[in-house]
Amino acid sequence: MHSPPRPSCRRKLRADISAAFPSLSADDLNELVPNKEELNVVKIYAHKGEAVTLYVIHKNPMFFQMEKQLYPTVYTLWRYPDMLAAFTTWAPVVQKLMGGADLMLPGVVVSSAGLPDVKKGDCCAVNIVSNRAPVAVGTAAMSSSDMRSSGMKGKGLNVLHTYMDQLWAFGDKTAPPIIPVTDTSVQADGEMDGVECGEEEEEVMKNEGEDSEGQNGSEIAAVESSCQGLQDLSLSKQEKEEEQRLHEEEEEVEEEDSRSPQEQMDSLLYQCFLHALKATLKKSELPLLTGTFLRNFITEPSAIYCVPKGKHIDIKKSSYKKFSKFLQTMQKEHSLVQVKELSKGVDSIVEVDWKNSAIRSFCVPEDWEPSEESGEQGESCEVVYHPPEITPLYGVTARLQPLFQDTHQKKGAVLQASEVRTIITDYVKRNELVHETNKSYVKINPILCDCLLEKSEYQDVEVLKWDDLFSRTLNKMQACHQLLFPGQPPVVKKGQVEPIDVSVASRGSNKKCILCMNFTIQVVGSSKATLLNCSFIKEFQFSSPAPGLE
Repeated sequence: MHSPPRPSCRRKLRADISAAFPSLSADDLNELVPNKEELNVVKIYAHKGEAVTLYVIHKNPMFFQMEKQLYPTVYTLWRYPDMLAAFTTWAPVVQKLMGGADLMLPGVVVSSAGLPDVKKGDCCAVNIVSNRAPVAVGTAAMSSSDMRSSGMKGKGLNVLHTYMDQLWAFGDKTAPPIIPVTDTSVQADGEMDGVECGEEEEEVMKNEGEDSEGQNGSEIAAVESSCQGLQDLSLSKQEKEEEQRLHEEEEEVEEEDSRSPQEQMDSLLYQCFLHALKATLKKSELPLLTGTFLRNFITEPSAIYCVPKGKHIDIKKSSYKKFSKFLQTMQKEHSLVQVKELSKGVDSIVEVDWKNSAIRSFCVPEDWEPSEESGEQGESCEVVYHPPEITPLYGVTARLQPLFQDTHQKKGAVLQASEVRTIITDYVKRNELVHETNKSYVKINPILCDCLLEKSEYQDVEVLKWDDLFSRTLNKMQACHQLLFPGQPPVVKKGQVEPIDVSVASRGSNKKCILCMNFTIQVVGSSKATLLNCSFIKEFQFSSPAPGLE
């Protein structure tokens, strides 16, 4: 969604940029956010559902905002390379960053001046040893002091945006400019390390240096060669990588064959789970019933099926035996997801840690494509209706508030019947109201008298049975109910659930008697009536048999 900003928006944007990047001068801010130039604000959503705001000038995105934090794009950093603290690495490492990996500390080249001074969460840039033009933007995973104390091991930068990604492609798709390196020790360190592209850069420098005049010519040749290395690899290097990839695949096949069928099934289940989290599941779909997740992504072929072709998952043949046990392992040992019981007996995936290293490092198979089974079948999967779960609830009223004040439940608080029962039981035991001789009775104290008894009962009723106590409490509370639709947050409404009318029609002719059961259920409370057919009746639980269905 594009929208031209108002003058006040321009002023606010300048103020936000100035606060986030104090190194920029007033002239720099006027160049970045000009008064009369075209400036567009674009609202987009990342593939995981995160809302992102882009600030576009001259058809190039200059800044993007996520979770109220402002970040510059590579187009901005190419104009102001000293705008952010920068970490230096090698061109082959940048290829990994473009593939979705984060910058690890072993891949950082440390100059003679040491690491840049950053704190955890600070916005940082990434450049290469032969060119200061930034090629990636991210946030520091730890402070500079922690990086040094860790021995330069672990994650250094959470990468958010890189050269040649979709955000870069939103602009004019220009290549990085040539910005010579001022600290020659960085380039020297990069050449001394055993990185493959370092040797290639050295050969290019030698070949081009023979035809150049002076030191400046050799420096420009080195910078040009490094920029070219960012855009495409040489044919010989591609061949080597292809051979290495094929060799690794052969080793993986041999290793897989040597494992037991149970271990292979565990590995396949884990792979498909990561695949679903990274490539198909969206943040807007949460919370999602675990059964729906299993059916849509893993067990039943559909447009979002994540199981490799020619393979099938049978959880009973894995070591977990049940999908719920597998999810518990993913939550406790890997911290990939959070599973909660939003309603009694029904688990839902409520949160996914998409920043987890296992998800970020997982590579979706190149040959994976959405299932071709469907034009019609895929469309029908999208419109399949899954009935809501309806849970009766009870709201605390002003009259009952003294009875619930010890549990800090204020007026209007909504509880399930089991929670109300627990609170009343604790109240009776805490105040020693259980009858001394008959434990099935509860003595009435002044609070219970005011809350539960009618005025005509004040002088006559001194004890109540437990069941009577609970039923009186529930009857005095505000009737509510909760609607939980699959993939949506629960909705709490006041009032009781509208009854369902079931009509039974029987028709007979000659010796045959046909019983026709046509159910039409209208869900009240929406602007458009929703009709459910009879196949969904089994999803509703009746407290007593419906009339005419004995």
